[in-house]
Amino acid sequence: MTQARWDPFRNIAALQDRINRVFDDSVAKVGDLYADTACTWKPPVDIYETDDGIVITAEVPGVRKEDLSVELRENVLTLKGRRLADSEIPGDRYLRKERCFGPFCRVFTLQYRVRPEKVSAKFKDGVLEVYVPGTEADRPRQVNIEVAE
Repeated sequence: MTQARWDPFRNIAALQDRINRVFDDSVAKVGDLYADTACTWKPPVDIYETDDGIVITAEVPGVRKEDLSVELRENVLTLKGRRLADSEIPGDRYLRKERCFGPFCRVFTLQYRVRPEKVSAKFKDGVLEVYVPGTEADRPRQVNIEVAE
């Protein structure tokens, strides 16, 4: 049987993500200098837990490493970047243009404070993987039970 840790803030974080998605989807973005289309780009992410912390993977195809940024302040992790449109192709030559270009920013509130020097990131084949280690206080601890006689 798998043990699941109860986390009273997990539902709040999920609600915050849903509310952010509603606003992102409904509010038109102004000032997109990179694309003639009305779309905005928000790379999809997966967040999962390991024994030692959490991992955030983001799909960022077409983004160069030097155009990516990972920042940690307090307990807020921010992924920023920019995907540039192909400037060699004039806009009037496109028959169809579905891909979105321009800047993006994804912000995630962590459940615990992490020292920035402990966070690591890898970038390979258009996937950014950020590892955020847990703290000793977050790890489950076995408690010995003494029997009084």
